[in-house]
Amino acid sequence: MEDLLKKELGLSFVKKSGSSAGGCINSGQGYETDQGKIFVKMNEKKETRRMFDGELASLKAILASSTVKAPKPMKVLPHPTSEGAILVTEYLDMTGLSSQAAKLGEQLARMHLFNGELIRQKGMTEQRVGVGSDEGCVTQFGFPITTCCGFIPQDNEWSSDWVSFFTRSRLKLQVDLIETEYHDREVRELWPQLERKIAGLFEGIEIQPALLHGDLWSGNVAQTSTEPVIFDPASFFGHSEFDLAIAGMFGGFDRGFYTAYHNLIPKASGFDKRQELYKLFHYLNHWNHFGTGYKGSSISIMQSLLR
Repeated sequence: MEDLLKKELGLSFVKKSGSSAGGCINSGQGYETDQGKIFVKMNEKKETRRMFDGELASLKAILASSTVKAPKPMKVLPHPTSEGAILVTEYLDMTGLSSQAAKLGEQLARMHLFNGELIRQKGMTEQRVGVGSDEGCVTQFGFPITTCCGFIPQDNEWSSDWVSFFTRSRLKLQVDLIETEYHDREVRELWPQLERKIAGLFEGIEIQPALLHGDLWSGNVAQTSTEPVIFDPASFFGHSEFDLAIAGMFGGFDRGFYTAYHNLIPKASGFDKRQELYKLFHYLNHWNHFGTGYKGSSISIMQSLLR
């Protein structure tokens, strides 16, 4: 590993530093180098390159918004001993999110508002000068490349309609995987009924594409001595409410986080029921990753949304 890092990153000194980490799917390791400390995330599976390419693009998009701290991505490289890959980022000295929770809520909201502000600025420019201008804004839902929530690739093909994008490219993809692996009768019966009701949950609200983290649970947030940090993203442009769903599933975000967030993005009508819909995606995704321990929660949400 050290030789690979020296060659690919132009380093003359590389040495392991600290204990390994990496999350539920990958392993990770810090390294001291002559150009500062770096973090290497690694996975030996041959599909890993796609996952890490998506994460690198996600981190770049988050940092380009200049709203919230994330590790600066450096490079995706082939794994030195397998068909897998490694992702190299800057190393950040982090602890669990605590005193910076409210600041994270504010910064996350600003990240969600960032693209909408670019759209607004572009519209003002067109009205003022009578021609279009490329302000870097995104007007559809999706992402330029594939990203993975866990190790499952997400269909990020651009769509002008959020409801159809979320239904087809997020929920149905998960349902199809469950059908293939588990042939679950309850999901097979409930899904067509739920699919017909989804559009009704979005009546009366306007949705602009917002840059999302995509997997914002408490294990993917932290803080340095001065500011909050988000990492391990599975980004795409979608409905801002989506990012709050998994945050509410596993805890770790206090009242200050939500208060600061909703001070900038107030809850729209129907928010609570849409949160259940967005949680369903994550429960189905966990079922596909970790097995039937997540079936009960998935079925329960589907039933509650049909009542």
